[in-house]
Amino acid sequence: MELEYDPTAIPITSAVLKDLKVTKTFKDNQGPITSLCFSDTGDLCVTSAQDESLNVYDCKEGNKRATLYSKKYGVNLARFTHSSSTVVYASTKEDDTLRYLSIHDNKYIRYFRGHKQKVVSLEMSPLDDSLLSASLDKTVRLWDLRSSACQGVVTTTGRPTAAFDPAGLVFAVGTDSGTIKVYDLRKYESGPFATWSLKDEYYYPQGIPDWTGLKFSNTGKTMLITTAGQTNYLIDAFDGRILQRLSGLSRITTPTCGEEAGFTPDGRFVLTGSRDGKLRVWDLEKPASTVGPIHDNLPMNPPLETTHPENIRVVGFNPQYMMMVTGSDDLAFWEPKPSLDSGR
Repeated sequence: MELEYDPTAIPITSAVLKDLKVTKTFKDNQGPITSLCFSDTGDLCVTSAQDESLNVYDCKEGNKRATLYSKKYGVNLARFTHSSSTVVYASTKEDDTLRYLSIHDNKYIRYFRGHKQKVVSLEMSPLDDSLLSASLDKTVRLWDLRSSACQGVVTTTGRPTAAFDPAGLVFAVGTDSGTIKVYDLRKYESGPFATWSLKDEYYYPQGIPDWTGLKFSNTGKTMLITTAGQTNYLIDAFDGRILQRLSGLSRITTPTCGEEAGFTPDGRFVLTGSRDGKLRVWDLEKPASTVGPIHDNLPMNPPLETTHPENIRVVGFNPQYMMMVTGSDDLAFWEPKPSLDSGR
């Protein structure tokens, strides 16, 4: 089921975002946090970190529910399934297996073997128990939580990244940091039904910097491409045009999988963590310039001050509640000031 943010509760505006404040911080990790994911209901979020831990937090109560470790295999890109009691994540040691874990008893349910190099993209289908993974072995793989067998493979060139659309009917694959291919999930074997070549001749005539992540907005109308450079890009999800160049980044110092950036649930804003510990926000309805085929967009000024001294590596806006989460080595919960908090 596609999750929809209810704008009748508290519409997300620039004023509301500026009023969000850190209400709770957690210092549970001995190393950088590397991924963040909310449960479907928005009640919980799970993080992974370089200290090989998984931490589960209660977003409503503002406390930590559980800490689990994957010392033997490492952990990254932890994702809730459609059950808030299970997660699937990528290994970082021993091999590149995906592991399906029951949180309440800390036992593995199933393993998904096939990737030969580091997994850099992992996403649950919003529709069913399908799973999409992309790896430095230049493959994108489809899985079903009910079976260890790989359900399908798409071969790519270069580092791939992949994402489901909000309806769970198609998936997009980014390759070579310059091409997006879009597949119908029911007949992906026939090849992509759309292929788009992306260029930014003005800023990057030699080619857009390496892509680190690909995300659809909840509206399904746009996609966000995160890069290793100083710009991210807003893409039209129907024809592949670059709509906006999101400039003014303070890129974090370590490689990422795009976990430091994302949309608000209504698709209007993009939030991105920065090297300087500030949170930058782009209003997609108000680009700084509308001249030329690619509109330039700069973040709102000033950026949001955080409790993180540097390198915000994960950012996420809750799909159901008016709260967001940011993480560096520590984790922060953000909520509106009490006068606005009528939806909780």
